[in-house]
Parts: sequence; structure tokens; C-alpha cells
Amino acid sequence: MDVGIGLPNAVRGVDRAGIVEWAQRAEEAGFSSLGTIDRIAFANYESLIALAAAAAVTERIRLVTDILIAPVRTNTALFAKQAATIADLSGGRLVLGLSPGGREDDYEVSGADFHTRGRDFDRQLGELHGLWKHDSPVGPPVDHPPTLFIGGTSDAAFRRAAQYADGWTMGGGDASRFAEPREKLREAWATAGRTDEPKTMALFYFVLGDDAEAMARDKLGDYYAFLGPYAEQIAEGAAKDADTIKQLLAGFDEAGLDEVIAFPASPDPAQVDLLADAIR
Repeated sequence: MDVGIGLPNAVRGVDRAGIVEWAQRAEEAGFSSLGTIDRIAFANYESLIALAAAAAVTERIRLVTDILIAPVRTNTALFAKQAATIADLSGGRLVLGLSPGGREDDYEVSGADFHTRGRDFDRQLGELHGLWKHDSPVGPPVDHPPTLFIGGTSDAAFRRAAQYADGWTMGGGDASRFAEPREKLREAWATAGRTDEPKTMALFYFVLGDDAEAMARDKLGDYYAFLGPYAEQIAEGAAKDADTIKQLLAGFDEAGLDEVIAFPASPDPAQVDLLADAIR
């Protein structure tokens, strides 16, 4: 199982060091991927631009959106062109985890229709591969189009993964949440007549150091404030010590996931080395 690390692009207070220096440290530490999470109506760094900056200062590490809210990018041709540009400039390292999301305010500020997001997402997925072909009028042509993952736990999410993507990505939680979605994913794969094995990915939150508890409550509580009291549960569930991180990773590995990305609750690049040390 590969282990990636998230960029703190959606941690309030992130700055250049939290993208550029973080990306360089992550590659040096041997992590498989750099991940981003996505919001529009929040004071975060935009996911694709953050990954473009990371691509410019790295050579090997994969660049993953886990996930990107695709339907708020209402110009699908422009979205495809942006993704193709990063894929080409990075040497084929872009992995797009996509989902319609569930926050109405992200759609409102984007001028997109929240209530048609499922249909709009299906249309986008149907268009993307054509826009990445060498004979596409959009360009740039890419020899290795982005790998696609679909997020979400609805029946439609598994259908989309089997119809359009390379695999499925699970939101926060531990390996105990993976068994049921894995069966649904395999059923969708079989229904679609696919003979390849679906790729799988998951994420969890972490923060390490003397102020881990306070940082988790502050940063994750801020990001998930719209969930009310449940935000506290998310903060409490973040891994805050090496033993917890090792247990989580062992569980995911045993469950058979292909990759897990640990997303930070702190924008301090020192978290990269703390996580690497914890895993070792």
C-alpha cells in the first residue's frame, strides 16, 4: 500500500511554505502522493493551482485531488485544459479524484446549480476523456491523461466509478468503513463488464506535536464548522500520535487499499517530517 500526504491547501493560515516547501519535503521523505481537498466558499488555496505549484518544485511524487468538486467548474473544456496542462507539465503525475460535493454555498458562489449537480457531473465525466484526446480542439495533447477516481458512497458514485474512472476514493474514517463500499464497487465493476481491478484510495486526518489536540480542534473545527457538533468528532478522530497512525495504516493495508493519504490539520511543513518519522 502506498502512503501519501496531503497538502494543507485547505488549512486556514497556509502560505507559500505550506505548498512549496511542503511539497519538496514530502518528495524527499518518500511519500507516494501529494493530495488536496476542495472548497470554493472557504479561505483555502484552489486545488489545481496548488498542485501546479507543487508540480513545479517536484519530479516524482504524484499530484492528487482527493476530492475536487467538479460540477462547480462549469466550463468543462477549461477544466479539462487546466488538468491536461498539469498532467503534461508534471510528466503524467496528475490523479483526479472527483465528486459533486454536498455544500450548496460552493455552488451558489460558483454560479452553478446545486440541484442538477449529479446530472452535470455525469455530463462532465462523459466529456473529459474526449477533451483529452490528441485530436481534441482544446489541448494540450497529453500522452498520459489524468488517472480518475470517483468519491462518494451513493449508488451513483459507484456506477460513475465503473463507467468513467480507474477507481474509487473513500472519505475520512478507518478501514472498518471500507468493506461495504468495496463490495458495492466490485458489483458496479461487474455490472459495467469491466475485467480490470478497481483502484482504491482513502484518507485520514493527522496532526503531530505538543499542540496536536488544540491544532486539530482549531483547524479541523474551522473547516468543518458547517457540520455543527459533528466537527468536534472529526477533530477528535484525527490521528495525533505515532501509534495511532501506524494502527490506521496497518488496518488500511490489511483491508487491501492501494493508497492512503494522510491529510494535515496544520500548515507547518515540519508536519511532513513528523509524519515520516511516525511511519518509520
